Amino acid sequence: MEEKGQVYRVSGPVVTAEGIRPRMYDVVAVGQEKLMGEVIGLEGDRSIIQVYEDTSGIRPGEEVTNTAMPLMVELGPGLVKSIYDGIQRPLPVLRDRMGDFIRRGVSAPGLDRSRKWAFVPKAKPGDKVAPGQIIGSVQETKYIQHHILVPPRVSGTLSTINAGSYTVTETVAALDNGTPLQLMQKWPVRMGRPFRNRKMPDVPLITGQRILDALFPVAKGGTAAIPGPFGSGKTVTQHQLSKWSDAEIVVYVGCGERGNEMTEVLSEFPHLLDPKTGAPLMDRTVLIANTSNMPVAAREASVYTGVTIAEYYRDMGLNVSLMADSTSRWAEALREISSRLEEMPGEEGYPAYLAAKLSAFYERAGRVETLAGHDASVTVVGAVSPPGGDFSEPVTQNTLRIVKVFWALDSKLAQRRHFPAINWLSSYSLYGGILDKWYNDNVSPDWTRLRGWAMEVLQKEAELQEIVQLVGSDALPEEQQLLLEVARMIREIFLQQNAYHEVDSFCPMSRQLQLLSTIRRFSDLSTRAMEGTIPLSKIASMKSKEVLAKARFEKDFEGELKKVLELMASEFAAAGK
Repeated sequence: MEEKGQVYRVSGPVVTAEGIRPRMYDVVAVGQEKLMGEVIGLEGDRSIIQVYEDTSGIRPGEEVTNTAMPLMVELGPGLVKSIYDGIQRPLPVLRDRMGDFIRRGVSAPGLDRSRKWAFVPKAKPGDKVAPGQIIGSVQETKYIQHHILVPPRVSGTLSTINAGSYTVTETVAALDNGTPLQLMQKWPVRMGRPFRNRKMPDVPLITGQRILDALFPVAKGGTAAIPGPFGSGKTVTQHQLSKWSDAEIVVYVGCGERGNEMTEVLSEFPHLLDPKTGAPLMDRTVLIANTSNMPVAAREASVYTGVTIAEYYRDMGLNVSLMADSTSRWAEALREISSRLEEMPGEEGYPAYLAAKLSAFYERAGRVETLAGHDASVTVVGAVSPPGGDFSEPVTQNTLRIVKVFWALDSKLAQRRHFPAINWLSSYSLYGGILDKWYNDNVSPDWTRLRGWAMEVLQKEAELQEIVQLVGSDALPEEQQLLLEVARMIREIFLQQNAYHEVDSFCPMSRQLQLLSTIRRFSDLSTRAMEGTIPLSKIASMKSKEVLAKARFEKDFEGELKKVLELMASEFAAAGK
């Protein structure tokens, strides 16, 4: 039976109620409009509630109803291609009901109750089933087969299971103890879904972005952060990862982002095609849009909603990529709610438990063996927006203590129109050594050596730049001038990538290997030529460099690269005569 109390105090999104005896994180309905809220504190007989909607007009004495249930998301067919807010209300459904501006107190179920799905059983009556076991499937999109799982903590023997068309709330199977099984299940967002055990993250998430795959790779099941100041390309980099990474499902959480950026995502994604299937990218994407003008409390919940949906698809045996853009806005929501609660502030006003909250979120990433025995993963990539590009602020620093990959965006590179503006001297990946074996086995036995050479050249270039700024490059010995030229080729031909070019936007590993190998070949030929007394000026003016720079934009890359190598060979042969 629902328990009723009344509002005692209102402070922004934080409401204090009395007359109910809820548990921590129970969901309550506040006021005449039944605004959704969550209990975040208990003080004697009073309950502190964070409300997920605007509390304007709420008065002391209004009714508060305790549902005695935590904040949950609905998990089942229909999640893919959906656009939700931070508490899993389907935004297109709400728009159809009331137009472009959502009124408060309005709700809609996360999954469509009227749509029927063709259920194909994979188990039969009499089979013993365990938590997480697959009992059937539904074709959710053309290329996504949605497995129907036995909910965690449920087990028994199947008494009935029937093929047919069902809505998400209809019973498709039943256990001998009378437990009904539906296409849909619910799960509390603040609790991680169970799995058998964690696995070593030794398989890379291939992104098609050269600087990421080659120099700073992230593993499937890994964690990465993209901090950077305004305009340095955080959102575009995350869009690229969403579009091109080899995860089967992408969950994109826009928590606190500007409305125009989310609009760009929502308008662009339906027109983008998946490079592997040719189907629209939305066919493997779940979008959670909680923009900066939406209620701040729902922003705090949005990342938990996103990671719970990601874990659900992981439990089916899929590799899932979660993009959180941006965790700084999420932390700002924590700070605002903490100040409303009159908690003791930590550094820069953030709550003292900021690091614990960030850790709890990122720790839900991982490559695991699911309850059904599948190898699957959730990879979490969080954007961080430090004020003024200051990486020493608390959100960035606490994030860097947790994540294993740091892609440092640099406003100076962005100003020079070098994109992606990831600083190769500040960034790092702690997965490099673990992933070397995979790269050497699946790309080339020379890959690790080639990557090490490129990093060494870029490092030496950085050391020489101080001298160049003082005396100019012409004062350097020719060997060092050649190194600067090769470093420029690595930067401009290999590391720079056009996110909006139909060919260069995605670069497969085979092409990355060929590009880097060709630059290395030019370097080796130049070193030999200079030993044979050929002047650097002659080498620097060779046309093959320009042709190589253009080859990465050509659809027939292999054919163009062959011409580059032939031209390079003939130019060096002619220079030696």
